[in-house]
Amino acid sequence: MTTASPSNPPVTSAVQADGVAIVTIDRPKRLNALNLEVKNLISSAIEALVANDAVQVIVLTGAGGVFVAGTDIAEMRDLSPADHTRLGTDLVFHSLRNCPKPLIAAVERFALGGGCELALACDIIVAAEDAKFGQPEIKVGIMPGAGGTQVLLRTLGKYQTMKLILTGEQIPASQALTWGLISEVTPPGQALGRALELGKTIAGMPPLAVRAIKETIRLGQDMPLTPALQLERKTFQLLFDTQDQVEGMQAFLDKRPPVFRGE
Repeated sequence: MTTASPSNPPVTSAVQADGVAIVTIDRPKRLNALNLEVKNLISSAIEALVANDAVQVIVLTGAGGVFVAGTDIAEMRDLSPADHTRLGTDLVFHSLRNCPKPLIAAVERFALGGGCELALACDIIVAAEDAKFGQPEIKVGIMPGAGGTQVLLRTLGKYQTMKLILTGEQIPASQALTWGLISEVTPPGQALGRALELGKTIAGMPPLAVRAIKETIRLGQDMPLTPALQLERKTFQLLFDTQDQVEGMQAFLDKRPPVFRGE
């Protein structure tokens, strides 16, 4: 495994004044391919940003005009089944899926293999119109192992998921949008800018309501409808015990902008 020098880390994070943080993957010579170092650094960055009360939304992006072209095959080739368990090669995907703060993926050019799964672990995906999505693992003798089969199944249904994963083909952002795989398409080079705009909007919403919405959707998506509706109703009612609910409704009646404090 190649380790980047401290002066040029392969993952960086920055917190903006508007409550939005940016996590950037920066391995330009490998099109930001995920190796163990990068995965661990992303997990550490997410953990630190979750603990930072100034951060309301996290945007995940790649440097050099690329999101993530896949997992580093050179490193992965010689791993044993025990290595995957011992090294926690899927830890980063759990970190993203369990993140309590909204995550937005800003995708340029490629989100393939582990890169596609990284985007799928986020809550919103903004992609440039020339971006490509796919799970090409079958072409190197394996299959998706970090959410690709199950998240795509729940997003696209059986038939499109089977076609995508069994052929390993790439699909353009326009098709991904039509299929409901991504949230929005932008002109090339503008995915990060649009993701930051969305992040700023969400960061201005009441934090407790934002987290409640994310948690309810995350838990409810795999529940039968009746208990999912019960979960939604109980969470809805709990928000009436917050100061932000009082402020939001009073501001609406007063015809003034609300001031939310996360209380």
